[in-house]
Amino acid sequence: MSTQAVENELKLARRMSRLGTETAFEVLARAKALERQGRSIIHLEIGEPDFATPPNIVEAAVEALRGGYTHYGPSAGLPELRETIAQYVSCTRRVPVEPGEVVVVPGGNPGFPIYESMINYAGGTAVPIQLRQEREFRVDMDELATLITPRTRLIILNSPQNPTGGILDRTDIEAAARVIGDRDIFILSDEIYSRLQFEGEPFSIMSLPGMKERTILLDGFSKTYAMTGWRIGYGVMRADLAAHITRLMTNSNSCTASFTQRAALEALTGDQSAVGVMRSEFERRSRAFVDGLNRIRGFHALMPKGAFYVFANIEQTGWSSKAVADSLLDEAGVAGLSGTSFGRYGEGFVRFSVANSMENLMEALRRIESWAHTNL
Repeated sequence: MSTQAVENELKLARRMSRLGTETAFEVLARAKALERQGRSIIHLEIGEPDFATPPNIVEAAVEALRGGYTHYGPSAGLPELRETIAQYVSCTRRVPVEPGEVVVVPGGNPGFPIYESMINYAGGTAVPIQLRQEREFRVDMDELATLITPRTRLIILNSPQNPTGGILDRTDIEAAARVIGDRDIFILSDEIYSRLQFEGEPFSIMSLPGMKERTILLDGFSKTYAMTGWRIGYGVMRADLAAHITRLMTNSNSCTASFTQRAALEALTGDQSAVGVMRSEFERRSRAFVDGLNRIRGFHALMPKGAFYVFANIEQTGWSSKAVADSLLDEAGVAGLSGTSFGRYGEGFVRFSVANSMENLMEALRRIESWAHTNL
């Protein structure tokens, strides 16, 4: 192998080494391995609704397959879906959106470890901000102001938030806009859990005067319609930026699967009752699980205000987050995620997903309580 080839290979290796992973899938793999050994495991690690995709959406995909939606489509998405998304965002965010500002992509993701991983991969520097329990996991805007420098290019906002279940209300969003001011900074507003907010109405920074031109809105169908495996989401942004993202789609994925886009069209235009059912059930489960956790020695959690996660404070156990998460899986058969899976500020917390049956959640609480009695 030539010297130049070796250098090229090492350059690739260095760049690839900056890619991280998502701990939820690693823990899921460990939990599945334990199940294959005959262990009983309650899965509270993976962030996806346990509900089935609504039947009308499934049927729309079946009809699309039978109708020939099995070929390439436009890289930016099917025109009819982009038009519907534009109408939906215009209505829900109260700003005019055109189809040319919409790009449909294979997946849409909330604030999670891959953000930092991809920033590192692209050669940027990820600057985290701590979300504190005493603030109900809301961003401290004064602290945000201190972190913005002339090198800041993008600020990521996520509400309702993964992993904390916290939200940014309108006053928070307005404060963020004032902090950002007229700087040449884009905002990535990840709103994929917006339809699963328990308190108040979700509010987007895109809705504020002068902010639409600097906002990249991310949303999708995974959480709202229990479509995680369908891998379809979308971004809304300035038309000139959308053209570049479309080119990136052409180079990376060619296009999003056509039949899943037809299913997404039905999701937005069809019966919405399943969304309300899921939201109410996630709120009910969250409340029951938080109440149970707060009766267990060493554990304390706030009631989340959206999504389907309980971010439990475990500082009183005297254990590290990873040690608690690992021990709960190995000894109690309860799979959760260490708070450090979401960055260094997650130390002292374990995330539990309540996207499981109430029966399993109550059994998980019994196992956690037994673990605490033995180990604390």
